[in-house]
Amino acid sequence: MPPETAVSPAHSTLDPKRWKALIFIALAQLMVVLDGTIVNIALPSAQADLGISDANRQWVITAYALAFGGLLLFGGRVSDMWGRRRAFVIGLIGFALASALGGAAQNEAMMFGSRALQGVFGALLAPASLSLLTVLFTEAKERAKAFGVFGAIAGAGAAVGLLLGGVLTDYMDWRWTFFVNIPFAAVAAVGAILTVNEPESARNRSRLDVPGVLLASLGLVALVYGFGRAEQESWGETFTVASFVASGVLLTLFVFVESRVRSPLLPLRVISDRNRGGAYLSLGLAIIGMFGLFLFLTYYLQIVRGYSPVRTGVAFLPMVAGMIIGSTQIGARLVMRVPPRALMVPGLLVASLGMLILTRLEPDSAYVSVVLPAEILLGLGMGTSFMPAMSLATERILPTDAGVASAMVNVSQQVGGAIGTAALNTVAASATASYAVAHRATATDPQTLEFASMVHGYTSAIWWAFGILVAAAVTAAVLINSKGHGARRAAEGDDVTEEEHAVPVLVH
Repeated sequence: MPPETAVSPAHSTLDPKRWKALIFIALAQLMVVLDGTIVNIALPSAQADLGISDANRQWVITAYALAFGGLLLFGGRVSDMWGRRRAFVIGLIGFALASALGGAAQNEAMMFGSRALQGVFGALLAPASLSLLTVLFTEAKERAKAFGVFGAIAGAGAAVGLLLGGVLTDYMDWRWTFFVNIPFAAVAAVGAILTVNEPESARNRSRLDVPGVLLASLGLVALVYGFGRAEQESWGETFTVASFVASGVLLTLFVFVESRVRSPLLPLRVISDRNRGGAYLSLGLAIIGMFGLFLFLTYYLQIVRGYSPVRTGVAFLPMVAGMIIGSTQIGARLVMRVPPRALMVPGLLVASLGMLILTRLEPDSAYVSVVLPAEILLGLGMGTSFMPAMSLATERILPTDAGVASAMVNVSQQVGGAIGTAALNTVAASATASYAVAHRATATDPQTLEFASMVHGYTSAIWWAFGILVAAAVTAAVLINSKGHGARRAAEGDDVTEEEHAVPVLVH
């Protein structure tokens, strides 16, 4: 690849408002991440109020997932072209308006439409958030701290959503799980306008790759829909198989087109880099495994142990604390001293140990002896590994590609979430049914058998999640270069080439 030009952090003036900007970027990221779980908590109440049938209920989740997952690459490239601050603010305003529509929904059509619109604007907002960090924080130590905060929020937001969703649903009304996004978005948008100053040289002036947009969006929609349908129907069902086949064809064509056009939607250099590719893949695998935690531990606490939504949210707080400590106090501090692989691999293995503890769950397991230590290990491990992974996934990237590289982080998480939900639910349902049949003749109490069958299903899926987290650690160990990266060498005083740190710094 021919050399590009970049401004070295050592010879430029850093944006004086960058730390204030981080507050509002992090606030927007928190809103997007917690929205995924906060709506799940409110779904039963919303379904009853709006008269949504059981058959259509999943579209509250699916409408968002399809729009968000399908448009992420498009949203990332649009932020490169329009400007990331503009995309960020438009995404916030649109997300807030869509949330208001969802909170005011009077029927299922309004609800499904609002969720799809949330997905559309979320696909613009999420890549813009991460790419703003990439172009604002270019000094190595500061970049580590900024990504530590961002990684902690990305990891802990889902658990925070459980708590906030429970509080709002129990003590107010399910509609507030939508309305709560409005103040988040308003504060973040005003703050971004006042504090974010994006480098003009980071803009991408190329033409939009329309064939790439269509192929990528349709391919990702088909992929996410396929996993969602597999969860609802079966893996061998006609439309499920057709969705996977269509996705494979469309995404293969997408790669072919991207290798031929002058201004591709996703330059293949973004994903062909060994470190970035390893970061995307290990992040995706980790998210699959994490769904084994959030999904089944939530079911276990609420259904088997009888926890209220609020108590369930509180029960997840030790994991949130672990993620924050792992990301900001371990990952951000050590990433300057050791290569990313030396943080990601141990972090993922520590998280897998937490998952291994959860395989010991029984219907009467004590929270303090089983769930609490597992959560602490999972939080510390994920926080430690997410921070360097997210930083590495957007490092050594040309500034004009920062948006689409950031979108790939979200794509790996979105696809990982879709796979995790479908695959692990299938494992759990099959194991639950098999256990119930095998023990029905000897059961003395139907409810005892039901709970024992459910917990057996959860632990069977958690065993798979444990294996997937180990696979994520192996992926990071094999694919990511152990010699370190540009940020580390910059901290040590060596010359940094543009290929290692091709992100400009704002000069006033």
